[in-house]
Amino acid sequence: MNPDAGYAGKTFEDYLNQGPLAALDAIERACDVRETNVIGFCLGGTLLATALGYLAAKGDKRVHSATFFATLIDFEQGGELEVFVDEGQVEALEKRMVERGYLEGSEMATTFNMLRANDLIWSFVVNNYLLGRDPFPFDLLYWNSDSTRMPAAMHSYYLRNMYLRNLLAQPGGLRMNDTPVDLSRVDIPLYFISAVEDHIAAWKSCYAGARLFGGPVRFVLGGSGHIAGIINPPAANKYGYWTNEERPAAPEAWLEAASQHAGSWWMDWAGWSGPHGGPRVPARIPGAGALPAIEDAPGSYVAVRGEPLRK
Repeated sequence: MNPDAGYAGKTFEDYLNQGPLAALDAIERACDVRETNVIGFCLGGTLLATALGYLAAKGDKRVHSATFFATLIDFEQGGELEVFVDEGQVEALEKRMVERGYLEGSEMATTFNMLRANDLIWSFVVNNYLLGRDPFPFDLLYWNSDSTRMPAAMHSYYLRNMYLRNLLAQPGGLRMNDTPVDLSRVDIPLYFISAVEDHIAAWKSCYAGARLFGGPVRFVLGGSGHIAGIINPPAANKYGYWTNEERPAAPEAWLEAASQHAGSWWMDWAGWSGPHGGPRVPARIPGAGALPAIEDAPGSYVAVRGEPLRK
């Protein structure tokens, strides 16, 4: 759902328990399967990494493999967003969140847009406001504008413990449900895809995070940016991607020795993920298993509107 003021006290630990951990329980009940292949995108990937560290500490083997889309896990070099994340700015943001109980999604979108102001702000000012042209239809930007809020407690924890203290990268730095999280204990197969022009999750920082795990990791670098570099179907035949079977310490060394390929990284991912998929199963009817269907897809929550972007 899109959280409002009533969810102000929801913590990062709540997101872990009521997000991926609850989802694993529900999948097992609804589909009668024990193992799951999972994906996390951006902050969802940071939460997924936390979940994997927690599950490893508990000896829980329900996640068979995991894929990370444009995900920061090691925040030592947080990229261009570090311009907006320091003690003073976090304190000011926390005061605003306490008043409302959440961070409005449009405010986060503005922060991201400011990182690429020429493309995401001034091009629209010039073409639409000054020249009177209608905006060019762009499906990915339309999807990107559908932002979500962040509960005050959860977002404050994320900024302070990830961006400012980088605790997820430190063995035992975070404790979830009174359990230390150590990513080096995660030994399942992992796939990382980053984008070379990503201004939100810089690929070199994503690469550093990929080296924190104890199991087999495949790191792939795609073209373009945070969204277009990930949502890049093969039919478009755009951008290209780089692969390297080795994982040297320096990301520059990885790229220098990497092989470049045309087209979409999806094809490489399909080759990697296929062996982890298990046998095919008959199509399932939602609600026919142990869990009843809640409502028709896509769900009523998608109709909840956020506050408009303030000028």
